[in-house]
Amino acid sequence: MMQQTKEKILQLKREKDVCILAHSYQAQEILEVADITGDSFALSKAAMEVPQENLLVCGVHFMAETAKILSPQKKVYLAHKGAGCPMAEEFTPEEILAYRKAEPDRAVVAYVNTTAALKAVSDVCVTSSSAVEIVKKLDAQKILFIPDCNLGSFVQQQVPDKDIQLLDGGCPVHRSVEAWEVEQARKEHPGAELLVHPECIKEVTAQADYAGSTAGIMKYARENSGKEYIIGTEMSIADHLQYQCPDKRFYPLSKKLICPDMKLTTLNDVLLSLEGLEAGEAFEIVMEEKLMDAARVSIQRMIELGE
Repeated sequence: MMQQTKEKILQLKREKDVCILAHSYQAQEILEVADITGDSFALSKAAMEVPQENLLVCGVHFMAETAKILSPQKKVYLAHKGAGCPMAEEFTPEEILAYRKAEPDRAVVAYVNTTAALKAVSDVCVTSSSAVEIVKKLDAQKILFIPDCNLGSFVQQQVPDKDIQLLDGGCPVHRSVEAWEVEQARKEHPGAELLVHPECIKEVTAQADYAGSTAGIMKYARENSGKEYIIGTEMSIADHLQYQCPDKRFYPLSKKLICPDMKLTTLNDVLLSLEGLEAGEAFEIVMEEKLMDAARVSIQRMIELGE
């Protein structure tokens, strides 16, 4: 049955001129029907280059927004309309504008995992892989880093000469992992290296053999000579790496590392979106041009400074 669904999806995306973009946290069967896979910003950048006029995002809402901002002439759809991101939606533009008013000389650096409305009131966006480099390059000495205080703390440690203010925000999934779980995982897998996403708390990140973005974790695990790895990010990454590197072994750091929003999207959602495209039944991302233009400024500056 699953194979029939996959074949139908592959047929429909060709017939309807659709490029399927799937985030790395999606299930394996979704990655197998996708045209492009990767982390959130990599998907949006790649989408700018594809010839298809329709983009179907298998991920969460802010990712589809970013794809639309960078490809405003294309139609962008989200495979599951309910897939959001608590971290991306943690603060309002009004809250950030209040900080800006209080300290106009403090640049606002926004993690790309934010809503378009937050990007629109920020000076520059960053990804987890480019955050340190971009913060170093900024002219501003004083910075407000939003929304993730754990990624912000990771940057703070590597750029100690700048005044970086953090807010109490972050990914509820990554920040749920505790230091004792690292100790337990190392006891269970004494020969394994620990690869951790910097959205984890600093007590976890500090124990890692490698801390970096999802793409960085996957690259490290594929290319290094080690045979066992404990993966400190969304559980699906350990699963995908096991498919890609059958001669190695991958263990999730914690059973809590499951993103419920990413898991909302199913293969059937992808099929239903494609079938309902012309009838207006697929969930299309629609934003005001003014908002897209404002949000695009911070993304373009990110590209100029580091991507």
